Amino acid sequence: MLTLTIILQQALTYVAFAKLGAGIGAGLAAIGAGIGIGGVGRGALEAIARQPEAIGDIRSNMILMAALVEGVAFFSIVVCLLILFM
Repeated sequence: MLTLTIILQQALTYVAFAKLGAGIGAGLAAIGAGIGIGGVGRGALEAIARQPEAIGDIRSNMILMAALVEGVAFFSIVVCLLILFM
């Protein structure tokens, strides 16, 4: 019981650091999503320039990949916000 009390006291002293880390994590997730979606778009445009007849397949795959990248970024931002407000 004593060790649990000590651990909880230490956790309360580092709440500010946890909130700072959550804010930085949310920012990094947004930056990572921007870089990821930019890479997906660049690759799709290069593929369309090389093979214009495959524009439909490339576009659908690009939209799918952009949605997956955005979903991961949204999930990480939600986790960071949960840490921030809890």
